[in-house]
Amino acid sequence: MLDYFADLTWKESIKDIIDILIVTYIMYQLILLVRGTRAVQLLKGILFLVVIWAVSTWFDLYTLKWLMNQMFTFGVVAIFIIFQPELRRALEQLGRGKLFGRSSADDEEINKLIGEMIKALNYLSRRKIGALVVFERETGLNEYTESGIKTQAVVSSELLINIFIPNTPLHDGAVIIQNKQIASAACYLPLSENPFISKELGTRHRAAIGVSEVTDAVTVVVSEETGQISLAINGQVVRDIKEESLISKLYEELRPAPSLKEKRGSFWNRRGGRGNS
Repeated sequence: MLDYFADLTWKESIKDIIDILIVTYIMYQLILLVRGTRAVQLLKGILFLVVIWAVSTWFDLYTLKWLMNQMFTFGVVAIFIIFQPELRRALEQLGRGKLFGRSSADDEEINKLIGEMIKALNYLSRRKIGALVVFERETGLNEYTESGIKTQAVVSSELLINIFIPNTPLHDGAVIIQNKQIASAACYLPLSENPFISKELGTRHRAAIGVSEVTDAVTVVVSEETGQISLAINGQVVRDIKEESLISKLYEELRPAPSLKEKRGSFWNRRGGRGNS
């Protein structure tokens, strides 16, 4: 090892650093891809098996080591089968140019999602039908989606309205949106214990504030008492938010992080209007 570093030239050092940075970035993107999905639990299981294999090798436990070797022999095929949805999603994102940045299709999807949401909220608000919708961001919400009814449906105003119609099986609880899809309905959320919350706010608002306190989720509430629409982020709630402000804030919070190229363009726009007016 010492001889390797002694003979290392500056060109080789730069090459090794670039190599490590590329591999690190790829691993980081893969972690982002599986975070908040069932693949995380599967990875924990695989890690547990690796630990068992290391222990069996260290203590030379022949039978256990043979069993683990057999599992790893066929495990490569099993991994491709188990992670098939995640691998397919990664390849689709790579094909659309989304894995390592943001494509123009992202903004279109966000606009469509917000448009469907606003139509549903306006309908529910006019009729004073209570609703609670949670948008997942960086922090995974699987803990809460598992408490509800799995749907994995495309977001549409009609579906959201039908979910929250009173006396239907899914109306009591929260809708959680993951990856621009309705992941689950009738979900249970943690209630905020903040003593400074107004006594006028009911269970829906406390649940909206509660989940925003423990995650970075964005939550929208429709009051069945007044029909007012509220927005909860980071433990704070904005009551009776206007439609224009709600659209702007949802777009700001749900929009993917800008790429380096977009940041550079934004910088030049601020510096002197090099971009389009």
